[in-house]
Amino acid sequence: MVNPYTIHPATIVQKIQEAEDINTYRLQLVDEQAREHFRFKAGQFNMVYVFGVGEVAISIVSDPDEPELLAHTIRAVGRVTKAIAGLQQGDVLGIRGPFGQGWPLEEARGRNVVIVTGGLGCAPVVAAIEYIFKRREQYGSIKILHGVKTPHDLLYRERFKSWGRFPDTEVLLTSGQPDKAWHYHIGVVTELFERVTIDPGNSIVLMCGPEIMMRLGVPILMRRGIPETAIYLSLERHMECGIGLCGHCQMGPYFLCKDGPVMRYDRVAQWLGRTGV
Repeated sequence: MVNPYTIHPATIVQKIQEAEDINTYRLQLVDEQAREHFRFKAGQFNMVYVFGVGEVAISIVSDPDEPELLAHTIRAVGRVTKAIAGLQQGDVLGIRGPFGQGWPLEEARGRNVVIVTGGLGCAPVVAAIEYIFKRREQYGSIKILHGVKTPHDLLYRERFKSWGRFPDTEVLLTSGQPDKAWHYHIGVVTELFERVTIDPGNSIVLMCGPEIMMRLGVPILMRRGIPETAIYLSLERHMECGIGLCGHCQMGPYFLCKDGPVMRYDRVAQWLGRTGV
């Protein structure tokens, strides 16, 4: 959108419960002209506004080429997100955005794609996965490795099943604290690296989730021969303005709301895991 300060009203068209405190909201911008001009890239985010309460940065999980409806998966953890959780189909939210840098999906064309996610932080890469599978013939092999603490934390169960049905695609799931019904791998997501074949010279890695997972996982991938310039991370910091003015999301010399949230590993390696930078 042209003006990053403008809040556009959007109607909740559908509310899908993913877990007890997590919902996916499919939204339609009320203004037809705003809807026609809204364009985003997989990996970008919106500031989602509750009138009279405030706003929060939320990743867009829908396909960039289908902007008629925007989808956001939101966990009720704070003042704003709890207010969103109380809204239902037909209610109106505010949308400001989109903001940030997305995944390098053009660069990934013709290459194998390794997608690594952990915990509840898989939402930032969902739009990229949907984008790739709707253009499946343009990409090489796809490996999706996803780890959760408990089976309760596994979102998008049906999507994982459908993704695994595509040709030349592997979907591997793991849980650190499984229940009796869990029939996938047991352990942390980095253990799945040894269960897949990776062509290091023709692969690109998209990774999101807890920062400690990324700090520990990237060196393992690099030991497999993947260069640091082929590894991209979706990073989280407290984002308030979306345009690099407030400074809350600063990471070294970068503002993740503007320079990120997707960053190439070699650009941010020295800042990972450091507080106050």
